[in-house]
Amino acid sequence: MPPIRTPLLTAAVAALGGGLLALLHVPLAWMIGAMMATAGLSWHRPVAVPAWARPAGLVFLGLGLGGTFSGPVLTAVTGALPVLLAGGVIAIATGFVVARLFTRLAGTDAQTGFFCAVPGGVIVMAMLAQEAKASVATVTLAQTMRVLVVVLTFPPLLGWLAPHGAFNEFMAPRAEIWWPGLLGMAAAGLLLAVPLRRLGLANPWMLGPCGLAILLAATGHLPSGVPVPLIDAAQVAMGASLGTRMSKSFLLSSHRLAVAGVLSAAVLSILLALIAWAIAAAADMPVPALILGMAPGGMPEMALTAKALELAVPLVLGFHLTRTVLCNLLVGPLHKFGVRAGLL
Repeated sequence: MPPIRTPLLTAAVAALGGGLLALLHVPLAWMIGAMMATAGLSWHRPVAVPAWARPAGLVFLGLGLGGTFSGPVLTAVTGALPVLLAGGVIAIATGFVVARLFTRLAGTDAQTGFFCAVPGGVIVMAMLAQEAKASVATVTLAQTMRVLVVVLTFPPLLGWLAPHGAFNEFMAPRAEIWWPGLLGMAAAGLLLAVPLRRLGLANPWMLGPCGLAILLAATGHLPSGVPVPLIDAAQVAMGASLGTRMSKSFLLSSHRLAVAGVLSAAVLSILLALIAWAIAAAADMPVPALILGMAPGGMPEMALTAKALELAVPLVLGFHLTRTVLCNLLVGPLHKFGVRAGLL
């Protein structure tokens, strides 16, 4: 267990990094700033984030995201379900395309390359890789690099290019803050997260509170919104957690793998952005929201980006929730099909 001064120093540096970028009006400033500051600190001294920090941040993030699902918004997202399903399947299928590039660049076997390339969550893909007897360490590193690339590129680009809050059918009015109601929701959300965690679901600390807030918001019984400072604090916790992974040993011990992860993530991001643009045009839906919804980043990070930029949060979250479910259902069978067909 690290000395108490290590997590305190890490938290202070992460908050300072987030605050500096916030002053510069960088999109998703608190998370990106915290991540970069923590990563920089990790190259010179040990860093540590308390085990409870990220789950606590995800609880309030889940409540904040779920609170955007008013009745009409939930109806609009449900009506877009065919597009959500199509986007999820297409995003997963791109794993076959990018896997060949990743395998060639990283020098891994084809099966490991497949789990490295599919845009699923880090935890989900590591679990599926373990079941398929692929290299879990390689998959974890590659998936982490992909999330880092997306977090560092998508928020600034969409923040500068996309209009904010322009998609009324996917926007709900902000609820007032009532602290007793907020604390009650947080406690109930935690209780819901525990069984989800035992079931092995990825991101249970976000999904439990988010599901509760969606139910309350859609039925008109949401007792409180989530204050902006709490969302900012959640960003810092998530950014610092990502930053601790970017240690010197992590990046330099597997230099070839890190380069392969960055390049394949860039190719995957461009490919999915173009596909999202085409789907948005065909379905008459907001292009920025679909680009973010199909972005190959983690669900918490991309949903938080949508909230920070006011880019149809429920729609973006719907895409990533759908992809998470589809990853659990389809990636294993797709892997077996690819092996039998000689594609992997």
